Amino acid sequence: MPDAFSGRKDLAPAQGVAATPFRRRLYVQLEPAAWPKRGLSPVNVGVFVVIIVTSILAIVETEPDVEVGRETLFNIMEWIIGAVFTVEYLARAWTAKENPKYGPGWRGLFRYMTSPVAIVDLISIVASFVTTAGLQPYLLRAVRLSRILRLAKLGRMSNAMSYLIEAMVARRYELLFSLFVSLTFMVFSASLLYLVEGPAQPDKFGSIPRAMWWATAALTTIGYGDTYPITPLGRIFAAMSAIGGIGLVAMPTGIMAAAFSEAVQKHSQDLVKAAGGEDKSAPIADE
Repeated sequence: MPDAFSGRKDLAPAQGVAATPFRRRLYVQLEPAAWPKRGLSPVNVGVFVVIIVTSILAIVETEPDVEVGRETLFNIMEWIIGAVFTVEYLARAWTAKENPKYGPGWRGLFRYMTSPVAIVDLISIVASFVTTAGLQPYLLRAVRLSRILRLAKLGRMSNAMSYLIEAMVARRYELLFSLFVSLTFMVFSASLLYLVEGPAQPDKFGSIPRAMWWATAALTTIGYGDTYPITPLGRIFAAMSAIGGIGLVAMPTGIMAAAFSEAVQKHSQDLVKAAGGEDKSAPIADE
């Protein structure tokens, strides 16, 4: 019977690792890329549900009307959640040597423990066992924010996240260029409004840094309404800046959409090749 790694060299156990059957099966359950079927494994489905429930709990806990009088209940629930995530963390650390990305031995374990996803996991676990009673307000907010970071754990369960990161890396120069153009246009717009609107509203446009707040809100099409030009010439320049901002906002969106589509198509073709099939989307050569 073929295992979860058949035909997938990138998912084979790391060299030098004597894989035990249980550890290998557990790795397949925990690692989404190793799961041979569509969707998530049963274990990751359970982790997904726990993450969503605990994130909702952490958000609700920030409401004083809900938390007051129920501090003990919330703490007990957090301890239970922390125990669940501790078991998950230890299981992922134990099976990390099965992942060729980390490698065998203690070095592989160290690579996993210092990876961003493992650090986020560890922070959320520590936050679960911190009692919020008696904490200073800023520490209380920091602990609650750490608990909401559990949502970041969902990124490892979706191939779309890896595709998005791959798309951003592939188009990093185009994205940096669009960012440079946007910042240049923003500074230029703020400078114009400083020139024509500054005398009329020195508190809002009396300097280029002050005018930058208006430029940021205008070019991102947010328009808070707290700062706006009142002179005819200032309104003309503001209208021109707002129209230009629409195109600048759309530029990185188009770049990311094209790159993301290319990444998805590339991985789909790789999966077809790994399965030994043919990509039906490819053009058929003339006989």
